[in-house]
Amino acid sequence: MTPPITVENVSFAYDEQPVLNNISMTVEDGDFLGLIGPNGSGKTTLLQLMLGLKKPDSGRIELYGTRADKYKQGTRLAYVAQQSTEADTMMPVTVREVVRMGRYAHAGLMPLSETDGRLVDEALETVGISDLADRKISRLSGGQKQRTYIARALASEADLLALDEPTVGVDADSVEAFYDLLGELNEDGMTIVLIEHDIGVVIDHANMMACLDGKLYEHCETQQFLESGALERVFNSTHGLAPGQLGGRA
Repeated sequence: MTPPITVENVSFAYDEQPVLNNISMTVEDGDFLGLIGPNGSGKTTLLQLMLGLKKPDSGRIELYGTRADKYKQGTRLAYVAQQSTEADTMMPVTVREVVRMGRYAHAGLMPLSETDGRLVDEALETVGISDLADRKISRLSGGQKQRTYIARALASEADLLALDEPTVGVDADSVEAFYDLLGELNEDGMTIVLIEHDIGVVIDHANMMACLDGKLYEHCETQQFLESGALERVFNSTHGLAPGQLGGRA
């Protein structure tokens, strides 16, 4: 089976300032990958490269066997960016209208069908926000907004879900429920790539970890990662992280 993401010897720079150096890794079908690293380590850049939103300066990235920046099957991908909450809040749309956006790529120029409507309803029910379907997204809490974006991904029938710090500004109880939902989606077969600043939360939920700081320090199963010493090598005292702050299963 062709893996969802293959990264081969990828480097990238902004205005000749190196950000990523010779990164190679593969995200396998069904992985729940936690992508961690200090601020400025290149996590968001790598994620955008993986999704074909940026083009590497050297090396190659493939999505399902096709060069990422040439990949055309956008319905298989869903991306929740850091700016999604603010951008969608500014739109005078309801929760249902946001989730319906996930069907537009399937419908093309045709009106949405009854099948499209059923998939939207099922997505709303799966993430537990059917009762919010007619509420303006600007009136939702942070956790409810993120569930809306996940429902949009489900409605699009995406195979790969990428999230960049999706719980910023979300209260603690909603964060736990949100990650429980991601875990259920992963168990159902969705591949997930997650950037999250709370390392303990990532360790508790992801089955694969990748630790990045310009270069890739480690990419392996979570338990093996905890035993590798990569956290200590990357998150040293210059990044203000003491060993007791790691949390999770360590």
